[in-house]
Amino acid sequence: MMQKIQRFGAAMFVPVLLFPFAGIVVGLTILFKNPDIMGSIADPNGMWYKFWTVVEEGGWTVFRQMPLLFVIGIPIGLAKKAHARACMEAIVTYLTFNYFINAILTLWGDKFGVDFSQEAGGVSGLTMIAGIKTLDTSIIGAIVISSIVVALHNRYFDTKLPDFLGIFQGSSFVVIIAFLVMLPVALITAYVWPIVQHGIASLQGFLASSGVFGVWLYTFLERILIPTGLHHFIYGPFVFGPAVVEGGIAKYWMEHLSEYATSAHSLKQMFPEGGFALHGMSKIFGIPGIALAMYVTAKPEKRKQVSGLLISAALTAVIAGITEPIEFTFLFVAPWLFAVHAILAATMAAVMYAFGVVGNMGGGLLEIATANWIPLFKYHSTTYLIQWAIGFAFMIIYFFVFRYLILKFNVATPGREADDSSETKLYTKADYKAKKQANQNVSSNSYTVQALQFLDALGGPENIVSVTNCATRLRVSVNDESKVAPDSVFKSAGAHGVVRNGKAIQVIVGLSVPQVREQFEKALEEKGFKTGS
Repeated sequence: MMQKIQRFGAAMFVPVLLFPFAGIVVGLTILFKNPDIMGSIADPNGMWYKFWTVVEEGGWTVFRQMPLLFVIGIPIGLAKKAHARACMEAIVTYLTFNYFINAILTLWGDKFGVDFSQEAGGVSGLTMIAGIKTLDTSIIGAIVISSIVVALHNRYFDTKLPDFLGIFQGSSFVVIIAFLVMLPVALITAYVWPIVQHGIASLQGFLASSGVFGVWLYTFLERILIPTGLHHFIYGPFVFGPAVVEGGIAKYWMEHLSEYATSAHSLKQMFPEGGFALHGMSKIFGIPGIALAMYVTAKPEKRKQVSGLLISAALTAVIAGITEPIEFTFLFVAPWLFAVHAILAATMAAVMYAFGVVGNMGGGLLEIATANWIPLFKYHSTTYLIQWAIGFAFMIIYFFVFRYLILKFNVATPGREADDSSETKLYTKADYKAKKQANQNVSSNSYTVQALQFLDALGGPENIVSVTNCATRLRVSVNDESKVAPDSVFKSAGAHGVVRNGKAIQVIVGLSVPQVREQFEKALEEKGFKTGS
């Protein structure tokens, strides 16, 4: 079960990776169109303003079409074969599902407690999907329908029909079955979802009024679940789904950014729900504090080597918002330190929220600055100055807390190992040449070498059941977990760490994981093995 949950989390991450760039584009265009910042050049009738309006519309693509992106993204991550065809089957079935909803509510909307004559949007509970007026099931409906299609695809895509029915094989057969399945699914949705929407409305009110504790608990869960790979299920419904605001915090924030940028009212007063998207603060302020603590506690003769590792990992966290490289550095030598990190991250977010800080701040520095600080600084400079003061204060707190705990309990963070074991050595030139000689038929680039090292450490091709990835992790299901090598073997090949949950193995690779996965799968194919990736 854990393997399936982890693979599902990885699949959800496929479309999520598109949001940072889209957010930067929209944030910059709103900035460039703001006359308070740009002056007279931002005249709505001028060419400058009109040009950035065109660019902004393109930037909204991802936010406005989130359900469709998740419908396509799920098969990419979960289909075991013919991924492209699975995507086509999913999008056709999802549109069919919404056409069924449209017809049912047009004919019998009042019987389901839905006023289908209302305009889509607002508080109507209705939306437009590819020109179809339907219930607003947001990304939840998209994920459920796409997952159903993937299950049908994996089971029936290769079904052999009699020759005279051959035209209905493959994708056609899957779509036919899905068509029949969507009829009862649409009927159930028309009955259940209005009730769910009412519950969501109640939840929005509760969380919006839960105050500082609600923000603390949300942020703590988002951080503490990172080792399991299940943190996507915490922030997803809040940031991209309807947990606290229609369409998700990310979309709602960008839609109202112009309003916030020209209003002197408190951000917290205008958008209290934005407290549930402050988890990026630990990436910008907390991780540097941890890295500095690791550096000063390292052995003097190892600090130069350690500094190179920590600087790159810290910059990755601060700028890109990817924290796994440094978090997994200490997670596996002292898991309780990760709990301390989660508590400090939650406390920092809660304190910031108490002082009026809200927004869409779940990513890295570039994303947060362009969607928050830069366009809103003129009217909300005091709020952000307070935020930065709190952030730097917590950076210092992080440093002293981690420094104390590392020294007090003699934690073997980088540069503090008892010896020069294989857990910290770099991948040598001799190792590279040996691997290259043994695999002359495989490209000798660094991704290939690393993939081959991981493949061997995972017990070889015959031990691999399936492989996928998220932003930083190679997620692999194996036949026999006892054949998987110790963490030190993975680290010697460049991994930041390994998460083990029975047969579900996660190798923490870093931002190059898509390239490593590609070489990993190529190596499997060349050795005659196929997986359910």
